[in-house]
Amino acid sequence: MIQMADIREWRTHDVVDTRGHRIGELEAVYVDTSTDEPAMATVRVGLPTRHRLVFVPLDGAMVGPGYVKVAHDKSLVKRCPSVGTDDVLPAGDEEAVFRHYALPYQPGANGERQLARR
Repeated sequence: MIQMADIREWRTHDVVDTRGHRIGELEAVYVDTSTDEPAMATVRVGLPTRHRLVFVPLDGAMVGPGYVKVAHDKSLVKRCPSVGTDDVLPAGDEEAVFRHYALPYQPGANGERQLARR
């Protein structure tokens, strides 16, 4: 498992898929609020004048020299619900990100978010 302190060092490095295709640049790490473990990352994708942030799960991710390799195909990641580079993921849209990757979504007992940016 990737440790939080380790992955923070990889901000601005390339994110690649399992075949080594570049997806984009690591922007931020989100933790699961119930475990405080890294769960997802946002990746800056798009044209130089029209960037957006997409979410990708960190389960199965590996770090290498100058990159983070995720366990999901580039095309799947790029189709994920996105936010603008200055935006945050609205609480109501969080479940859609999990659904996109066929992951279970478990908000807190009082409706708290499952993801928190670190």
